[in-house]
Amino acid sequence: MKFVDEATIKVQAGKGGNGCMSFRREKYIPKGGPDGGDGGDGGSVFLVAAEGLNTLIDFRFTRNFRAENGEQGRGSDCTGAGGEDLIMQVPVGTTVLCEETGDVLGDLTELGQQLKVAQGGFHGLGNARFKSSVNRAPRQTSPGSEGELREIKLELKVLADVGLLGLPNAGKSTFIRAVSAARPKVANYPFTTLVPNLGVVGMSGDKSFVVADIPGLIEGASEGAGLGIRFLKHLTRTRLLLHLVDMMPYDGTTPAENTVVIEQELAKFSPTLADGDRWLVLNKTDLMPEDEVEEACKNVVETLNWQGPVFIISAISAQGTKALCAAIMEYIDGHRERESIDPTLVVALEERRQQIQAEARERIEGLAEARRLARLGGEQIEGAEFDEEFEDEDDDDNDVEVVYAE
Repeated sequence: MKFVDEATIKVQAGKGGNGCMSFRREKYIPKGGPDGGDGGDGGSVFLVAAEGLNTLIDFRFTRNFRAENGEQGRGSDCTGAGGEDLIMQVPVGTTVLCEETGDVLGDLTELGQQLKVAQGGFHGLGNARFKSSVNRAPRQTSPGSEGELREIKLELKVLADVGLLGLPNAGKSTFIRAVSAARPKVANYPFTTLVPNLGVVGMSGDKSFVVADIPGLIEGASEGAGLGIRFLKHLTRTRLLLHLVDMMPYDGTTPAENTVVIEQELAKFSPTLADGDRWLVLNKTDLMPEDEVEEACKNVVETLNWQGPVFIISAISAQGTKALCAAIMEYIDGHRERESIDPTLVVALEERRQQIQAEARERIEGLAEARRLARLGGEQIEGAEFDEEFEDEDDDDNDVEVVYAE
């Protein structure tokens, strides 16, 4: 069974109950007057971020949801019962968009956070409401209003502190296996990783951080080639990017050339994301003679004119991974501490995330529109990957899998 990270559903809030027209009829009270009660309000539809959920798979099989209608009013001034609200649980990190306009309705990033996505209908009024000094026996009521009907899109982005970037076979999956309990597939051929994976890295005490491993990027990924364009959005929430580089490329290219390829694709996809903090991690140094490792890594750094932190590791033997994880934890703790002191940093971080998400969405929607126009014009789009990337969302064979592990 494939796990998906997005789904489109329809939600219908409940209709308000109609008002009742009734008159009091009791023995010895010949003219009791109006006593029709109001109807009940229709139930609203809420989304709540719940613990223990990590996919949107349930919404792929059931796409229509409706809250209860309000009951009609009754005599003796009895108000109809309100319709029960429909509360739907979604994973933490779910973004809710209006399918019609594309507007973001909300972002459920905290456990227990609620978002109303459809307002229930207002109750109708009974004839007792229309009684006045000049109208002692009103026969007027009002119906309940219809509940809001809305088609919404749910997007679940991987919530991770650290994202892994790199070409296929750069050692990203091996690294996440070395530092966490996640067990993504590892093999000696490109595109071994076909789905995003999450790994929780536990440090001393109760400290930990989450690493996201996405399928390897290739040249042209930002234009729809390979597997990258649909997975890059999973990095929009990360604080830090680790750029893993294979120091012994199998195809005869150089580490510096491969690094530049990923940098260019990242900048095309989201300039804001590319300008964020990124560390260079030189991997697979165990395949090189020990006396050549330092010089080879130095050449890569100088060729790239890299100004940020550089780490030399061998993920398969876990050499250098502890020092790297310790540095990551220190980096994350430092940011969290500064954010707790200065609230403006939290606002700035959220603004940056929204900007990255907007750039990512614009890139994906632009490519989908280009594909649609090309098909209408009968043009042949170069690259089968582009067609496969933007097949209809109802095709379950193209769902994005998201695998979480701790």
